[in-house]
Amino acid sequence: MEMLEHYPPLPLTIDYVNHSYFITTEAKEGIIDALKHRDRVRHIRLDIPVLYLQQVIMALEGEFPILEFMWIGPTTELDTSLILPKSLRAPYLRHLGLSNFALPIGSPLLTTSMSLTTTLFLDWIRPSGYFHPNDLVHRLSQMPRLEILGISFHPPGPNLDVNEELLPTQVTLPNLRWFSFQGAGAYLEALLPCMTAPLLAKLLINFFNPLTFHLPHLVRFLHTAENLRFSRAKLHFRRELFYVTVYPDKEARVYALSMAIICRHLNRQVASAAQILSVLRSAFSAVENLTLKVYVGYGMSSEEWLNEADRTQWRDLLGPFSNVKTFQVSSGLVSQLSRSLQVEGGESPVELLPELKELSYNNCSVFDDAFGAFIDARRIAGRPVTVVRS
Repeated sequence: MEMLEHYPPLPLTIDYVNHSYFITTEAKEGIIDALKHRDRVRHIRLDIPVLYLQQVIMALEGEFPILEFMWIGPTTELDTSLILPKSLRAPYLRHLGLSNFALPIGSPLLTTSMSLTTTLFLDWIRPSGYFHPNDLVHRLSQMPRLEILGISFHPPGPNLDVNEELLPTQVTLPNLRWFSFQGAGAYLEALLPCMTAPLLAKLLINFFNPLTFHLPHLVRFLHTAENLRFSRAKLHFRRELFYVTVYPDKEARVYALSMAIICRHLNRQVASAAQILSVLRSAFSAVENLTLKVYVGYGMSSEEWLNEADRTQWRDLLGPFSNVKTFQVSSGLVSQLSRSLQVEGGESPVELLPELKELSYNNCSVFDDAFGAFIDARRIAGRPVTVVRS
């Protein structure tokens, strides 16, 4: 890299991604040498093993006057946080992404580039890098051009008392279109009352295995984001988590909302999903197409993971979908769903999914007439449902 001295002083892009456990000494020294040309570095992306990354980031000292893009993170999650040199400045930084870093929200790196920043990702923040929602809101108020924001804490996330005094700061992010958050619901609930994002079109949220959900501010936030429209929903049950993806229309391939709950075992996932869907009932009431999918993960038997959710849990889960017209069920859930949809006692056959017109599931002799009782009850009630076996 010493040959840089002999070339015209063109802007430099330092882009090195290596997901193995080591990089060559030549590559490491080349990166460090390139970083010494601070007045020429415009783009930095480093995704390398932490042992080498710790040595490389020490070269990020002083001011990088034309740096616009910086994305740095190790190839694996860490038990400790990385630290950037305190002298690092980048007055024209527009895109910043850091993973496993302890970056104080008042860091000079942020304070010198806030007005131009359009992308900010602070991922896998450990306790040593924790910042209060008040501090985050204050920084966001200085970022009028922000379009993409991602904040994720390392499990279990900061322990925030929802009764802590929060500053009455209100920030409108007029250009924000993409927001992602991973952490405790209490932190998100403390943050959202201070934020307005009228043009938000994509929202991603991951919760850490919560016992209860109390999310009134998330409900308000969803309703004030005028571009968030929900028409089609998919509920995914995997070994480690449940997540729902919601799409703005029937043909859309890119979702508007993704929400995950990190927990194991199907019965717990269904219970948690039912609770959060009930809390967000007003947002999901517009969904017309619903799909339930189950994936049996590796390393765990289906019997161990597919602990049956009880009938009440499934009915609570389906309750918010009052406008669903088409319903598709994965073969792994047919048995449980068919029993849950059967009418008992004085229940009305149109209590759940009252607008349902079509029910589809995988064709299998075992489940050939799995939903027969439900279909008959709907027909008698004057609300017939067409069955499609794929």
